[in-house]
Amino acid sequence: MTDQSPTPNSDTQAAGQRITIVFILNVLFAILEFIFGAMFGSVAILSDAVHDTGDAIAVGFAWFFEKVSRKKSDNAYTLGYRRFSLLGALITSVILLTGSILVIIEAIPRLLQPRPVETAGMFWLAIFASLANGFGAYLMTRGTSRNESLLNLHMLEDVLGWIAVLIVSVVMHFQPWYWLDPLLSLAISLFILTKAIPKFIGTLRILMEAAPETVNYPALIAELENLPEINQITELCIWSIDGEKHAAMLHLTIAITDQTHAKAVARAILERHHVAYSAIEVDKNSHEHDLHKDK
Repeated sequence: MTDQSPTPNSDTQAAGQRITIVFILNVLFAILEFIFGAMFGSVAILSDAVHDTGDAIAVGFAWFFEKVSRKKSDNAYTLGYRRFSLLGALITSVILLTGSILVIIEAIPRLLQPRPVETAGMFWLAIFASLANGFGAYLMTRGTSRNESLLNLHMLEDVLGWIAVLIVSVVMHFQPWYWLDPLLSLAISLFILTKAIPKFIGTLRILMEAAPETVNYPALIAELENLPEINQITELCIWSIDGEKHAAMLHLTIAITDQTHAKAVARAILERHHVAYSAIEVDKNSHEHDLHKDK
């Protein structure tokens, strides 16, 4: 197969820049949280520091794999390197799930034995952190890749966490209800789990080459067979490259003698379903194999 994969464009370069900014934010905040968590005597902030350290590692992996995924296809990876972005997404989702579970484990004992903290320091740190992480979340919403989607969930988790710290610090300033801190941590962690688990499963589906979730397999076959040029679809294998672009192998019988035209109309249907790579084999008196790769 010749190298016809898309060259890096402004969108993929912008994605790398956005991920780099989020990586820097996570590293800086992990350092700040370790320092101020010790100063304020806040176990919640120290726990979030550990969590942000995991976030930074996850973002670093995401940045690396996103960069690799922009490489052109070669003899080793004939369909290109876009699938490498899934490794970053998988690692990020695993760290996100693990971090949320650790927060839950930490929060349950604190519900039973609440601990007082320095509320004024928590308040000002929470304001600054909410604004900075909100900016990072905004950057990730501008992206379309699976990596950026998962990183947006990372930043959303941090924003919600710091808003919770802000609210708790205000309440605890007037009332010694220290149990609110672990209670809100539990609520946020459970919310993140409900978002991260489906994304984790979706990434695994792509890596296992399952049919894309956005493609209705029976409806696609029916749409192809409704074409006047096609008699029957005898085999259709479709899978996703990276969650955005798909590939397909199609075996069909046709009702006309012009195989080139029959393939063209079938390929047009596939393209409407985001199939960027298609291999079509026509079975009508003779066998012909045609490989096409969209730019």
